[in-house]
Amino acid sequence: MLSHLATAGIYGAIGVAGAAGLGIGGYTYAARWPGSQLFGRTLIAPRRPKELALTYDDGPNPAWTPRLLDLLAEHKVRATFFMLGSFAKAERDLAQRVFEAGHLIGNHTWNHPKLSAASDAQVLEQLTRTNDILSQIIGEPVRFFRPPFGARRPYVLKLARQLGLISVTWNAMTSDWSEPSADKIATSLMNKIDRNQRRGYASNIVLHDGNHRTQGADRGPSVTATGQLLERYAGTHTFVTLDVWS
Repeated sequence: MLSHLATAGIYGAIGVAGAAGLGIGGYTYAARWPGSQLFGRTLIAPRRPKELALTYDDGPNPAWTPRLLDLLAEHKVRATFFMLGSFAKAERDLAQRVFEAGHLIGNHTWNHPKLSAASDAQVLEQLTRTNDILSQIIGEPVRFFRPPFGARRPYVLKLARQLGLISVTWNAMTSDWSEPSADKIATSLMNKIDRNQRRGYASNIVLHDGNHRTQGADRGPSVTATGQLLERYAGTHTFVTLDVWS
């Protein structure tokens, strides 16, 4: 039979391990969960259940961003594009076309690292380098920033604020970057939009017009799913850009 001291030692070790596990779990939640505000405020969506913000990450993509622009223009809808600085530099004319079409341009870092694991110096370079190239292209300061993977830590959000950036996460996303079926993408997002509406919130919708690993990636399913969303919610909801909520 274990002595009282041995038993206390075992339970003490379990308590420490449990606390460590909770600490790790809490950090992961704060760093990755889009709804977490533990490391600092991020813009998600206000209590405006009839408003939808279409946002697109990882572009500009010379193969699919132009088709997306045509589709949005057809429906007279403006969206928010979180661009990678390296891709915007390579596709300056396309990035400018997005802006001139009335869409909002946001910072999505230079080459899509996980900022929660990056050094302070790397975070600074990623944000400032991207801000510089996007500002050169559109002729005005960039105001919005979305961390890749939603990954963040206190310094990331603090630096963003110092740079005049509003950090943005989301409340409606699906795996459109890997899902080949536009119907599945659209259905998943519609379910989340309708859930947000029942809860009294607008929807901050993430889709992808690019792939952070390579330019020219096939984003046909994402563009087609966009068309389905536009058709489904036309006349019942208002599509907005994120500056309306800031």
